[in-house]
Amino acid sequence: MNQPASRASSKRRKPGKSAFWKKQFHTWHWMSSAIALVGMVLFAFTGITLNHAASIEGSPIITTHEDVLPASVLRTLEAVPADANSDVAPPKAVSDWLVKELHININARAPEWSDTELYIPLPKAGGDGWVSINRTSGEVVYENTDRGWIAYLNDLHKGRDTGAAWSWFIDIFAAACIVFCLTGLLLLQIHSKRRRSTWPIVGAGVLIPLFLLIFMMH
Repeated sequence: MNQPASRASSKRRKPGKSAFWKKQFHTWHWMSSAIALVGMVLFAFTGITLNHAASIEGSPIITTHEDVLPASVLRTLEAVPADANSDVAPPKAVSDWLVKELHININARAPEWSDTELYIPLPKAGGDGWVSINRTSGEVVYENTDRGWIAYLNDLHKGRDTGAAWSWFIDIFAAACIVFCLTGLLLLQIHSKRRRSTWPIVGAGVLIPLFLLIFMMH
């Protein structure tokens, strides 16, 4: 006699499509939040520092080093024409000497050639730099500028001179943030029936930026 009632009870307990998607949204939400956690903190912090960049300017530290290329290394520059473009890399002997003596890597840099000078800009996150080699005398001047860790973090935020790997990280982080926000919105929709303040708060989050953009910006 109790078997039909038991089967009916188990039918009612069987999860439906809404329960499946709710579970999926929760899974995607926590996974995307885990991926985006460190990046979100970094980008939120640097959003503040960039917004107040004029108030927290650092004092750049500039160091200069002068040296002279050995004659054997200098001779390798003679084979490079003065009108070479930036696709022509410096000779390997020059690159190796710069790594060994000045600890700078000029691979993948865009050199600027002239009949008297080889100039290589060395931009980097949080600073700048350049190296100049006189093609006649072999005199080498290397200048490095360090603008401090705040500037370094700000450049990470902007993706300035950070390389391909960091560019990929920004794209993956941005995708994780989109998934995090969209699944958060879907979870809000699921729970909104029991939380009456859900949509007024979401609406405020939309209207406040719009109000500032339309009426307060000049």
